[in-house]
Amino acid sequence: MKRIEVVAAIIRREGRVFATQRGHGEWKDWWEFPGGKMEAGESAEEALMREIREELSTEISVDEMLCNVEYDYPKFYLTMHCFLCSLITDAMHLNEHEAARWLTKEELDSVQWLPADVQIIEKLKQSI
Repeated sequence: MKRIEVVAAIIRREGRVFATQRGHGEWKDWWEFPGGKMEAGESAEEALMREIREELSTEISVDEMLCNVEYDYPKFYLTMHCFLCSLITDAMHLNEHEAARWLTKEELDSVQWLPADVQIIEKLKQSI
């Protein structure tokens, strides 16, 4: 089975977290945390900063590791390194996603999360 290793940014601001809606592919319209695949030779933190520049045209601070998620999708096995992050620059632009929202703890269940991201939501409910 194909294995994919990715990074995810849980960007926090004023008691909310930033969520993005996929605009393409098999999981179109589902919600996720921004991030993406690691490239050869990159640390998880370097990959995350690069992915956020590409996806959102902004800079982040990678603050701390939240968790690692392992999830067995039908077509691949996912390992996702999830980091709590902060914005360095406030301006963001959706270069790849269909929509985005800042969600409070109470709003986390208001969107349809990708299956692997559900594990992150459970951790966030305890910490934000």
